[in-house]
Amino acid sequence: MLNIQKRYIIDENNNKLAVEIDYKTFLKIEEILEDHALYHLIQETEDSDSLTLPEAKKYDQQLLDENGN
Repeated sequence: MLNIQKRYIIDENNNKLAVEIDYKTFLKIEEILEDHALYHLIQETEDSDSLTLPEAKKYDQQLLDENGN
């Protein structure tokens, strides 16, 4: 399991408002979530037609371009 060092941001009544984590931890969490979502997407589309490797790379690049990455 991922060990997450976190700091809580609280209000004057000691109510937790937010959690602060370091950037590397955020990137790792983001990667895990993306992998999890991709796994489920693959499971859902298992019966559909497969792409060749060049087609998959082209499609992936299109998605990245659409999202500004």
